[in-house]
This record gives sequence, structure tokens and C-alpha cells, in this order.
Amino acid sequence: MPQNILLIQSDPTAAKSIQQALIGSDDGPFKVEWVRTRAEGLERLARLGKQKGNAPNGIAAVLVDLFLPDSEGIETFDRLFSVAPQIPFLILVTSRGKSIAKLAVQRGAQDYLLKSRLDDYLLPKALRNMIERTVFADALFVEKERAEVTLNSIGDAVMCTDEACAVSYLNAVAENLTGWPLTEAAGRPVHEVFRIVDAGTREPVLNPMALAMRENKTVGLTPNCLLIRRDGFESAIEDSAAPIHDRRGKVTGAVMVFHDVSTARALSMRMLHLAQHDSLTDLPNRNLFNDRLTQAIAMVHRHGKKLALLYLDIDRFKHVNDSSGHATGDRLLQSIAARLRGCVRGSDTVSRQGGDEFVILLSEVAHAQDAAVAAEKMLGALSEPHHIDELELHVSASIGIVTYPEDGAGAEDLLKNADTAMYRAKDSGRNNYQFFRAEMNHDALERQSLESDLRHALERREFVLHYQPKVDLRTHAITGVEALIRWRHPKRRLIRPSRFISIAEETGLIVPIGNWALREGCRQAKAWQLEGLAPMSVAVNISAVELRAKDFTAGVRLILAETGLAARCLELEITETFLMQDTASTGLVLQELKDMGIQLALDDFGTGYSSLSYLKRFPIDTLKIDHSFVQDLTTDAGNASIVSAVVNMGKSLHMRVVAEGVETREQCAFLKEQHCPEAQGFYFHEPMIPEEIAELFAPKMGRLSSSRQ
Repeated sequence: MPQNILLIQSDPTAAKSIQQALIGSDDGPFKVEWVRTRAEGLERLARLGKQKGNAPNGIAAVLVDLFLPDSEGIETFDRLFSVAPQIPFLILVTSRGKSIAKLAVQRGAQDYLLKSRLDDYLLPKALRNMIERTVFADALFVEKERAEVTLNSIGDAVMCTDEACAVSYLNAVAENLTGWPLTEAAGRPVHEVFRIVDAGTREPVLNPMALAMRENKTVGLTPNCLLIRRDGFESAIEDSAAPIHDRRGKVTGAVMVFHDVSTARALSMRMLHLAQHDSLTDLPNRNLFNDRLTQAIAMVHRHGKKLALLYLDIDRFKHVNDSSGHATGDRLLQSIAARLRGCVRGSDTVSRQGGDEFVILLSEVAHAQDAAVAAEKMLGALSEPHHIDELELHVSASIGIVTYPEDGAGAEDLLKNADTAMYRAKDSGRNNYQFFRAEMNHDALERQSLESDLRHALERREFVLHYQPKVDLRTHAITGVEALIRWRHPKRRLIRPSRFISIAEETGLIVPIGNWALREGCRQAKAWQLEGLAPMSVAVNISAVELRAKDFTAGVRLILAETGLAARCLELEITETFLMQDTASTGLVLQELKDMGIQLALDDFGTGYSSLSYLKRFPIDTLKIDHSFVQDLTTDAGNASIVSAVVNMGKSLHMRVVAEGVETREQCAFLKEQHCPEAQGFYFHEPMIPEEIAELFAPKMGRLSSSRQ
């Protein structure tokens, strides 16, 4: 039966995205009920009555945005939670709302998720874990109550001693717990029959019966004690002892009532462990980590030492889930957790914060460089292949590092700044670590602002395509154009893709943006043909996220049909790094595109270290030499050799070769000498708007001006 999820969200776009992520999830099935306001949410929760969980009209969990048209902030949660405290709540917030979300967790919410991190893996997984944790906690509570009822029905153990503290009586339950029958125990010193030790220190504990007689009052057993049975078996017990008086009030012995609390204590410890640890990796969760971080900060003040915090995020982890399934992704996370634990000391803490994010607390470091050594060790450990069944998975990570007291006044500042440094590591090419610097906060705010504006850029029609011609180096004819996206921001002018594509990939916006770019590029190419220009090839960059999206090839086929562009006039450019990530599924997608008649180009060639066997395996038509090699080929012999080798490789594999980033006459001359077929770059033409491309083609018949010949 589907789990009913109540979604309280005013934004229809966000609500639709959440519904799509949940309805088809492997962690379901889920059924989503959507309401827009707090009032509607209260009305729905009020109808529950005494129902909960999977009752016909029950709700298994509540997903709520705390900022609604009729209510804002913590008041939203408090009012909803007061109506249905038995249902787990998951808070949806932006990064600016973290403090309110954390307050909601303190007041009863199960957890919170950042809206920017929502995807079809993290959201369903978080809901499933939250629901299972609630169900298991309820079951443990019921089991604890059942254990107590059973113990009461059996009866407590009873033991009596005489004035000399020798055993005088044991009932059947006491005989079982101590391992001594009354016939053998009678007359023996009580400490021989009733042997108790402290569970932590293993030191003997003063017998409560002797204490009761000595102080002539009822006493209880010291907490956390173990009863050692005659055969050595140990039981956690609780008891109370009282003196026995004769008619004149003289103490003549003592009576003790005790019972086994091992089951109840074990259940209590299990519940505590579940509340403090991640259910998948068994690492400390966010709550336990925050407690340990607070304690570590106090120790720094007390002893004058330093601590370091490492915020680690697995690079492109979503690809594993998309290509190999969430079950494989979960096992990979377990493997990652085990390796991270192996990289730290016993006094340090590795915590999973959720999804593919981990935080590592180095509780005592002498110098900041110690944290760098630990980070390098972790990157090295994670880079070794992870073997999951028959798969060999390769992952890398980005790590942000802060130290205390230099990089923050408290736990919240440290985590925020470490997270900021981690994003800088991602922007620096991934698979590296970065120390936090104060100026990063400005960059983080800038990035957050861009992300917010990017979510509305499509609907506001702020994207445009510019087109850069590709040139035949032998004839100087223009062989085609590459479509390059630009963001015409209303306040920041024209923004190049290097500033926003990575944000689009992380937020999932790259799919609709890429779809727009592909459709617009095809539409423009067809429009040029209708204006009388000769058919030309238009190249469009496709990200790995787009290629892994469901029905990508069907979407390409639909765009070609709607725009009327022939498939042979479209070239899709993919990166060399993506080609190496998942050869099986990648090969199927590329072959399907090739069968449609589309040309395929391998962009940034030379940066991903792909082998010749990889190139032969895929239906690639064009190799594009990365601009980093072209830039210094006239001064760097190594780069010159690489360019020459790629040109010859392209010839042997019957592939076109295009050199990118050509900016000088000397570079052009070298490429001609090496018989490189094609090139593009500022030396020939900067990216142009469509009207300029039309003017370039019409009067010059596809030829460059004589000044560049």
C-alpha cells in the first residue's frame, strides 16, 4: 500500500518537482497529497483523528515549507506539529532558513532538507528512513512495555538475610537470577550468592542489604550494576532493600526485591543509538556530531589546543544512482564510510550529514597542515576502486577545511564555513581540498544569488545563444558553428556559462536549460536555411546530466521533428570525462543518437586520459583538442607533441579533428603545418549573434576575409 505523504508547499513548480521525485521512487510507493497553505494543512491533519501510519486516510509523513502565504517561520511548524505530533515532519528550507529548520528539529521535527539539494534520490531516501525510524521507535516502545508487563506477571526476585547478612530465603525467581537454589544458598554470606559489580569499572559494589541494615532505612542499588550469576552469566538489575525489624524495632535482617532489566536497558540503548546514528552507514548523525563538536570546542578552550573540521562531498554521486541504481549507491556509501573511518584516529568523529555529505571532526590538531594531511589521506583512500558485486566504481571527493578557533566562533559557523570551502573545492575542479578563507563568504553569497536568479531565467527568457564558426584550415571555408549559451542577466549583463553551468548541474536545472539550448540551436539552424543560407552543421554542448536523463534520445528526436532540422546538420558535443564514467550505458545512448544520423564530437579531448580502446568503442565523429593544449603549443614542446599526436590519431581513426581556442597567427600556422583539418577561436571569429552569422555567410559565400588567409 502506498505511503501517504502530505506536502504543504505554495510553489506549484516545486510541488510538481517533489511529486515527480516521490511517485516513481524505488523507496516508495508514495502517494502525495498537496495543499498550499497552513490552514489547508491543519484541516487535513485534523481529519486524521486517531488514525496514523498506513490507515486508509492516514498520513505517514509531512513535508512542509515553513514559509507559506498564511504563515511564516517557526510558527508554521509549531501549529502543525501541535495537531499531529505522532507524525514525522520533514522541513524544506533554503540555505538561509537553516537556523529556523534546526529550531524546528529541536521542537520535534525529524529532519530538514535544503531545497537546492532535492533530487529523486535524496528526498525519497530521507522520507523512507524517517518513516522507518518512526515505525521502529514505536515498535521498540511497544516491546519495552511488553517486557515490563511480562516481568510483572512473573514476579520480582525476593531475597532475605539474617542479622549476620547470611542468606535466609530466595524465591524461585531469585534462584533463577542468582543460579543458587535455596537449599544451597541458605546460611551463606549474601555477597557469595548475590555478586554485583559496576558495569563500567568492574569493581565490586557494596551490597544494598548490608547498607540497609547498617543505615536502618530503605536503599536502592547503585545505578548501572551487573549481577553475576553462579555460572558467570551477567544480568543488569535494579533493586531496593529494606531492613527487617523485630517487635522491639531491632534490625534482625534485610529483604531485597530485585529484577532483571537487561532487556529493557538493551532496548533503551538501542533506541538511543538509533536516535544518534545514521541508519545506512551507522555513523554518528547530525545531532550526535553537533554534541561532539560542542564538547570538542569546550576542550579547546580548556587545554588551548586546536580542532579541525572537514566537510566532504562525493563528486557526481548522483551518476552512480542514475546508472547503477540506488541499492548500489547505498552500498557505495557504506564502503565510503568504512574507508573514512579508517583514515582517522579513535578520538576523531566521522559523521554522515545526509545524502553523499560527510563531516569529519579532528578533535585535536597541532597545526592546520595536520588537517591537510588527513584530507590527502581521505582523497587517496576514496580514489581506490570500490568493488560492489561485479561493478568497479571510481569516485572522488571535494573537501572544505576549517580550524577552530580561527575560522568560526562556534559550531554553526564552523559547519557553514567548511561547507563554503567545500564548494570552492568543487569549483576548483573537484577531487581536491580547500581551506576556508574569509572572502569565500562573499563568493558563497554571490553563488546563492546566482542560483536564485537562475531558477527564473528560463521563464523570463534571459538565455541567448551565440555562435562561433569552425574553419577549414586548408580552404578557410566555414564548416559549421558551435552554439554557446549566454545568460543575459537583467542586472549583471551578459554572463558566460563558466559562471552558472556548474550551479545548473548541481540543482538539476541543467536539464531544462540544456533542452532549451538544443531546441533553440536547431530552430536557428533551420531558420538560416529558410533565409537561403546553405545548410550548415550546428554543434550543441550536452552535459552528462542531460545524457543520463530519461528519454533523452526521444527528446532529441522530437526537437528535430518540431524544428524540421535534418539530423545530419546537428552535432552533439560531450566531454571526454563523461565518456569514461559508464561505458555500457553511454555506448547505448551514443549509438542510438548515431543511428538517427546525428554527428558526435568529443569535447575537451586530452583532459580525461581516455585510451585508444575507449575511442574505438564509441561512434565518435570528431575530436576537439582542448584549448589548454593549443594555448601554449608554440612555446611548450609537450603541448605541441600532444596536438600533433591527436591530429595523427584522428586521421588513423578516420575522425575529424578540430583545435579549439586558436588566438594567434603562430598557433594557426603550427596547426596548418601539422595538417590539422579544422579550428575555431578568436583568431578567426568571436562568438556572434544569429544576425551576424547570416551576414557573414551571405556576402562571403562561406569564406573568411582575405586578411585571415
